[in-house]
Amino acid sequence: MSFRPAGSRPAVFGYVVALAFALSASVVVAQDAKPAAAATAAQPAAAASAEKAAAPAAEATAKVKPGDATAGAGKAAACGACHGMDGNSSDAQYPKLAGQSEQYIAHQLALFKSGKRQNPIMMGMAAPLSEQDMHDIGAYFSTKTALPGVADEKLVELGQKLYREGDSTRDIPACMACHSVDGRGNPGAMYPQLTSQHAQYIEATLKAMHDGTSWGDDAHAKIMPSIAQKLEVKDIQALASYIEGLHAAEGASTKPATP
Repeated sequence: MSFRPAGSRPAVFGYVVALAFALSASVVVAQDAKPAAAATAAQPAAAASAEKAAAPAAEATAKVKPGDATAGAGKAAACGACHGMDGNSSDAQYPKLAGQSEQYIAHQLALFKSGKRQNPIMMGMAAPLSEQDMHDIGAYFSTKTALPGVADEKLVELGQKLYREGDSTRDIPACMACHSVDGRGNPGAMYPQLTSQHAQYIEATLKAMHDGTSWGDDAHAKIMPSIAQKLEVKDIQALASYIEGLHAAEGASTKPATP
């Protein structure tokens, strides 16, 4: 026969209940702690992801400084192979860049980089350039002077009429309305300088625009194709020649050079 003190069973039962309650409470606390710990651990990762996502946006909104011609000289070294180190290309299929405005050059480089203006060589050259690079290169060439060209005297009369007066019967505006009387262009409106440009390049460009080529998809880019489509072959040839010979001496009125 075993002997059990009175009241010991209820006491043991109480201990069991208390232990069970304590274990249950520990499990609940542990379960509550897991989401909290996970949330705490996720905070730095989320912050890092947000910071990483914001970086490109910050770069995109970073203000581009005015072009630096000195910095642009080094960046434009590769351009010299086709356009000449001073922006005066010796090969007439490549345009002269000397004297062209910074804004216009930077804008065209951006169009090449985006693919909105198509040219396999230039698209490859523009691809690695930042917006600041484009402005620096533009600033460099804007400080150079375009060497004067010579117009064909047989084409001057028609070319000059179209450039200065246009042709109202065909709804062709005067070229000088946008490009100025001496062909210096309008930097603010990003109308390019034309003075002394190679006739071969001008002719090829006008023919391409006549056939529907556009250098972008904005309203500004559609101006020239709509005009070029109204030009005949003889008009394009005359204008191209006149523009090559168009230059103004300091203090003199604009007059195309002739042989």
